[in-house]
Formats: sequence, structure tokens, C-alpha cells
Amino acid sequence: MDASTLFIISGASRGLGAAMAQQCLAQGAQVILLSRTEPAGLAETAAQAGARLRFLPVDLANVEETQTICKRVASAITPEVRRCWLINNAGALGPVANTAHLHDGDAISNAFTLNIGSVMLLSAAVMSACQGQRIPCRILNISSGAGRGPVAGWAVYGATKAAMDFYSRVLALENPDVPVVSLAPGVIDTDMQAGIRNTSLQAFPGRERFIQMHEQGELASARDAAARILAYLAREDFGTIVVDDIRKYS
Repeated sequence: MDASTLFIISGASRGLGAAMAQQCLAQGAQVILLSRTEPAGLAETAAQAGARLRFLPVDLANVEETQTICKRVASAITPEVRRCWLINNAGALGPVANTAHLHDGDAISNAFTLNIGSVMLLSAAVMSACQGQRIPCRILNISSGAGRGPVAGWAVYGATKAAMDFYSRVLALENPDVPVVSLAPGVIDTDMQAGIRNTSLQAFPGRERFIQMHEQGELASARDAAARILAYLAREDFGTIVVDDIRKYS
């Protein structure tokens, strides 16, 4: 990995996204980060590795902001880039509630815009820019097992992740020259997991399982998960399985 490789990572302010960004920068790659707030410490990592870091602030739950940032991302894909890898990592869990209590239309709309709408817009922008310049690109969509089996309380989150899996299949069908994977990353020790453990039992009946996993040390660290995911992204056979799970690989 070198400066000719461009990574575009959404949801990079903390957790898995920040961990992936740090490891890409440490290896000297170009990195564009998309999030509401700039992650701490990455500028120092970039300077030490001689890597190029660009932070573009954006609220990906806002359609207008996302469409504007897509133009800036596309313009950053220049002929000096030999390969471009987009990682759609941004996402939110909420609203968490029984389906009979999903009354907040704005919260539901924001979740769909962030979790799947921004994925579609960013992917289209990157594919168009790369195809126009004949730059190879790969797209990695961070999905979830919650989109592959029903989880009480997670109707919104699960629906957006199921949509991500379906969208990735269509992208692969329509654009066979663009390797794409919708990847379940496993259970990772992030702020989202902390939020899950603090959710009311009424809204999320499965809460105790996640509390036990945390107490028993069964959550993967963001650093370890990032390393496994980036190694997966670099595989020669990336894209062979469009909907996949990192836990299948040791």
C-alpha cells in the first residue's frame, strides 16, 4: 500500500472507521475521511508516515450535505490515483423500539438516509469518477448480521442493513468491473455497543446478551477488527462473495 492508493472512509470519527483510517495512513496511503467531527490523532499518524490525509466534514444523514460532499469526493479522484477503495462505514443504530412504537418519522428517515442513502450516493460518485478515468475501484459496505435475521427492537437498523446487502448485489450485477462486498464485521467494542448495553430492555429485549458478551470479553477491539477488514479488502478474490461475514475468516 502506498500513496497511489486512495481510501475514502465514511463514519471515521471514532471506533472502527477511525481505526481503519489510522492503519491506512500508517501504511502511507492517501485517505479521505467523511464524518461530522475530525478524529483525534490521525494528523500525527499521517505526518509520521508521510501520508496524505484530507478531512471533509459532513452529516451523512443530511441529503443536501451528502450530495455536496459527493462532488468534492469525486473531484479528489485524480489521475495520480492508481486504485481507489471506498469504505462505507457510517451508520447509526437508532431508533430502537418495538415496531408498534416507531412513531418518529424524522428519526426513521434520518436512519435510512445515513445507513443506506449515503452509501448509494457515495458509491455512485466514486464509481463515476473512477470509471471516467479508468481507475480501478473497490467498494466495501459495512453491513451487519442484523440485516440477515430479525432482531426485536432493531426493525429500522436491520431494514437498512438488509437494504445494503440487496443494494450491493444489484451493484455487482450492474457493474461487474467494480468488486463490491457487503460485509458483516462481527461484534466490535465501539460506542455503538455501549449504546446497545444502555438501551431499555423494553425497547431491546436482547440487551442482556450484549452485556454478557462485553463482561466476558467477547467483543473484538476496533483495532483488531480494522486489521482483519483491511486485509479482507486487499484480497485478490475480493468481491467474489458479495454478501459476506468477516467471522468466516480466521
